[in-house]
Amino acid sequence: MIVYALHCACGHDFDQWFDNMADYDAKKAAGIPCPSCGGTEVAKAIMAPRVGKSQPAPAPACAPGGCGGGGCPMMM
Repeated sequence: MIVYALHCACGHDFDQWFDNMADYDAKKAAGIPCPSCGGTEVAKAIMAPRVGKSQPAPAPACAPGGCGGGGCPMMM
């Protein structure tokens, strides 16, 4: 499944799900109706990719005997 942001000729923006790119092409040829005005002259709108947030790096583990010597980054 893929979601596309669509824009109709009247200026309405809406999202619609499709099975794949070929499904979008087939439905566009048949006419995708705008939910606001019913117009079928629609095109893909510019979309920003959805990128997940990065996870913070885990804290370094201390040696079994302790860090000692004051060099532990967790002690600063």
